[in-house]
Amino acid sequence: MADFCVYPGALHGQLPAPPSKSAAHRALICAALADGNSVVAPLASSEDMAATTGVLRSMGTEIDFTADGSAKITSGCRPQDKMVLLDCRESGSTLRFLLPVACALGLTATIAGRGRLPERPLGPLMRALKAHGISFSGEKMPFIVRGRLTPGRYELPGDVSSQFVSGLLFALPLLDEASEIVLTSPLQSAGYVDMTLAALGTSGITVEPTENGWKIPGGQHYRPGDRAVEADWSNAAFWLCAGAAGGEVRLTGLSSVSTQGDRAIVEILKRFGADISADAHAIQCKAAKLRGIRIDAGPIPDLIPVLAVTAAFAEGETEIYNAARLRIKESDRLTSVTALLRGLGGTVEEFPDRLVIHGGKLHGGIVDGMNDHRIVMSAAVAALGCEAPVIIRDAGAIAKSYPDFFDDFQKLGGGCDVVQLGEKL
Repeated sequence: MADFCVYPGALHGQLPAPPSKSAAHRALICAALADGNSVVAPLASSEDMAATTGVLRSMGTEIDFTADGSAKITSGCRPQDKMVLLDCRESGSTLRFLLPVACALGLTATIAGRGRLPERPLGPLMRALKAHGISFSGEKMPFIVRGRLTPGRYELPGDVSSQFVSGLLFALPLLDEASEIVLTSPLQSAGYVDMTLAALGTSGITVEPTENGWKIPGGQHYRPGDRAVEADWSNAAFWLCAGAAGGEVRLTGLSSVSTQGDRAIVEILKRFGADISADAHAIQCKAAKLRGIRIDAGPIPDLIPVLAVTAAFAEGETEIYNAARLRIKESDRLTSVTALLRGLGGTVEEFPDRLVIHGGKLHGGIVDGMNDHRIVMSAAVAALGCEAPVIIRDAGAIAKSYPDFFDDFQKLGGGCDVVQLGEKL
């Protein structure tokens, strides 16, 4: 993968926020489970989107893409009369959302993945599926799944991955009788489950909240139709943090009433002291004197890498706590963030479930992208405030979620080049 050299500077200008990858996964799955024609738009190209569309096609869905970035779905998922390969690539969402759906359809399938995905937690979901009629050929990918899911009571921890819950919420309405999801520990990243529930509601699916979970009536049918994919607060956060650290960035298209948990970036940046404002058309963030704060990582794990960079530019100390789950992402993000900031001259203390970041100057240098899209993009934001250029190794990891990131970076006036280590900066 390519290495990028990113130069110190400030970003200025306006961008449309990219379409939400999280919302797109959900819209595509709901459309694929419906009986009838649907259009999902807008969609941004990424490896994770390719993983989900590829698996849906393997499950019988007919999907055609148009030049304007829309997906037309004319035939949905259906039982197959032969073993199928469901290649989830490196997408945790694809795996955890569609494994339960495959089980509900009674598919016999080989489940495959690559990169760090086979190492990421799946055990709690597999145990819940095993208790309801499903068998697995092994505990680690690739494995073969057989059987047809049965209705009943599904117990899941809420503090490992909210994607386990979302996967069952997609699958259980397809069963003949009612089922119940019961959380055995408090739910983390509840915003992502809220996104799933909103997508289900748009598709005509009924889910009833209970004291510690949800009841899902059986025998339901997904409703076809056009589905609009909202703009992405997760990827918008990189530009807002870049504005806070030393520029002025304006983003259009973001919904202030979105169910996306990562819209919390606005309030967090305000707590840092950022100059952030919004009108009916856009949200804007400008450079300001930042001060250290405390951040609960539980509801917003995907924001933590770029918030850690923001903390490095803030005066004083920032503590990021309740963060143990970051160790089971595309990389061990507590260690990756620590290595990133220390590699640029920052001061970070790493603990099992938290980081303490001491604000100060960042010098520049060479950092490893860790094959993690959010680490690469966070490193680019960090480079803006460094005293010297930053080389990001394996920066191509952005293809997982935001392949146009460096193009948009340059549109805002950022300086970056593809380089080979050994070239003069």
